[in-house]
Amino acid sequence: MKKENLLFVAWGASFIAMLGSLYFSEVMKYEPCELCWYQRILMYPLVLILGLAIIKKDETAARYSLTLSAVGGCISLYHYAIQKIDFFTNTAPACGRVPCTGMYINWFGFITIPFLALTAFIIIFITSLLVIKRKEVA
Repeated sequence: MKKENLLFVAWGASFIAMLGSLYFSEVMKYEPCELCWYQRILMYPLVLILGLAIIKKDETAARYSLTLSAVGGCISLYHYAIQKIDFFTNTAPACGRVPCTGMYINWFGFITIPFLALTAFIIIFITSLLVIKRKEVA
């Protein structure tokens, strides 16, 4: 796959994740918890960074998207763990007005909002890594 297409896939994942989070909060009226806000803080700039990278054909933006997606993925993984793993749930700190252990959705018994964010961060991380690796080869 060409580097431009990989950047587009990463941008698409970030854009869909942003739209999904806005849908849950603005349409469904689900109030985000503190960890959800951190994930949004890391996801939303990726829409702009990757969009500009596609327009300018700037593959160096993959370094930034790799870093942001790695940090966001770690937060999403932790958030998912405190929702689904008893050990983490029982030791989770209080996280504001909305508990981070709460699940607005639980599709098929495992798909929660942090799981969806984690999936997007993984897609962005992998595509960014591939862009960087292909740039080194060229």
